Parts: sequence; C-alpha cells; structure tokens
Amino acid sequence: MKTKYFWMLMVALFVGTQVMSAQNEQGKNQGKRARKRMTMEQMVDMQSNKIIGELGLDDKTAAKFKDVYKKYMTEMNDLRKKDMPKKEGVKPEDKKAPTMPTDAEVDKMMRERFAQSRKMLDIREKYYDEFRKFLAPKQVQKIFDQGQMNRGKFKKEMNRRAGMKKMEGNKQGNHQGRPMQ
Repeated sequence: MKTKYFWMLMVALFVGTQVMSAQNEQGKNQGKRARKRMTMEQMVDMQSNKIIGELGLDDKTAAKFKDVYKKYMTEMNDLRKKDMPKKEGVKPEDKKAPTMPTDAEVDKMMRERFAQSRKMLDIREKYYDEFRKFLAPKQVQKIFDQGQMNRGKFKKEMNRRAGMKKMEGNKQGNHQGRPMQ
C-alpha cells in the first residue's frame, strides 16, 4: 500500500514539474513577443549620442548637432521609405518560381537606383554644408563614415534575421502532411 502512494506521489510531482516548465516557457515566449521595436526617433537619438561622444562635442555644439542630424536622418529615411517597394500580403499559393527579369525591367531598376543615389547625394551635400557651419571637415567625415558603417551592419543584421525566419518556418512544420525527417 505504501508503494502505491509512493508511485502516485512520484507521478504527481512529475506532472507538476512538467506543467510548471510549460508555463515558464510560455511566459518566456510572451516576453519575446511583447518586446517593442525602437522607433526611428529613438534610433536617431541613440546614434546622435554615440557620435557626440566619439567627436567629444561640447553642450552647445552637441545641441546644434542633434537638431541638424535629426533632420538629416529624417530626410534620408523618408527617401529610403518612399523608394522601398511596397510589401503586400502574398499568399503561399500565389508564390511562383522566381523568373528572370527582362532587359527593360533591369534597365528601369538601374535607372531608378541611379535616381535614388543622386537624391541621396544631394541630401548629403546639403547637410555637409549644414554640419560644416559648426564642425570641422574631419568631424563631418566621421559622421558620414559612421552612417555608411551603420547601413552595412543593419543590412547584415536584416539578412541574418531573414535567415532565422526561414529556419523557424522550416522547424514549425511546413512539411504539409509529410512525416518530418
């Protein structure tokens, strides 16, 4: 009779730990989903503070810099958003094998890319003159070099995350009725 109670107690403990473990995992997953993305304004503020620290600007110059840098980044981001292709809901059945673009499509894409590059260059030149009003040329160069470096890091991170999403999709059972291997 004691053995019966002992085994019932063991089973109850095992089930209880499994339930607690599952609840703990569920709480962790909710925390990940609840994590908010930084707004563009917060990112610009963080970048400007980093640059101010690297350049060693005084308070007066730092205040001017923040205002001009915020305008600069807003214009650059608006240009990027405007020229970004719209992502519309694509249904899985609508996906087709990628086709090679025609010469006319490639020509159009290249001309659009050149136009965007010209617009970005115009914005950089405009803000170079603005930054030069209170910064040395070497300091302005650091600002623009930092932006180039950040874009490269951002692109790498987005590619890394895109790869992770593909892997997660495969793990979640996109096997469509076939047994997993």
